[in-house]
Amino acid sequence: MHGTVHVVDDDTSYRVALCRLLSAAGLEPVPYGSAVEYLATDDPRSPACVLLDLRMPGLTGLDLQGALAMRSRAHPVVFLTGYADIPTTVRAIKEGAVDFLTKPVETDTLLRSLALALQRDEQNAKQRACTDELAARYAALTHRERQVMSGVVAGRLNKQIAYALDTAERTIKTHRSRVMSKMNVRCVPELVHVADQLRVAGVQLQPIPDVLPKDALRPIAMGAQ
Repeated sequence: MHGTVHVVDDDTSYRVALCRLLSAAGLEPVPYGSAVEYLATDDPRSPACVLLDLRMPGLTGLDLQGALAMRSRAHPVVFLTGYADIPTTVRAIKEGAVDFLTKPVETDTLLRSLALALQRDEQNAKQRACTDELAARYAALTHRERQVMSGVVAGRLNKQIAYALDTAERTIKTHRSRVMSKMNVRCVPELVHVADQLRVAGVQLQPIPDVLPKDALRPIAMGAQ
């Protein structure tokens, strides 16, 4: 097991003891005395997680968890507190905490939870890298290629896209081929999947005019030319 553990706890002596334990386990602990102190940092290293106390002066652990939920690249959270109740535990887990542990905690139990959090962070980092690559490919498309892509993923025929964009069908075929090549996909279903991934990542796809020829009112078959 390797990775960075951001230890957020206002109890200095306990925080120091935790950092020593984590260092002995081969991890890299980074201590913080408050939620505000952690929020002021920007540490993109991965894998990493946050080992978080619940009751602290100022922002509580739940407050910090809520603030991290607004960040696109926040690290997973493991709660470790001496003040646990069922409603708080349920809320923390529902909002994405990997685990909710109580003090004192067995070392093996703590390390298992941190291992799960670090694994999740590593998976999240890989997913972000994949999404960033797709976004870069989409950004490399021309304006017209993006419009054609929108038409294709919407299930339109080449002639319908040509009609909407007021151009020749052979031109659309050329753009379509370039889109498939630049987005590194082999078929329409793969392109649709890529488009869905981009939308989930917050990428706004270029719209295509909602204009169809009168003879295009029949159902459109996915992948038809």
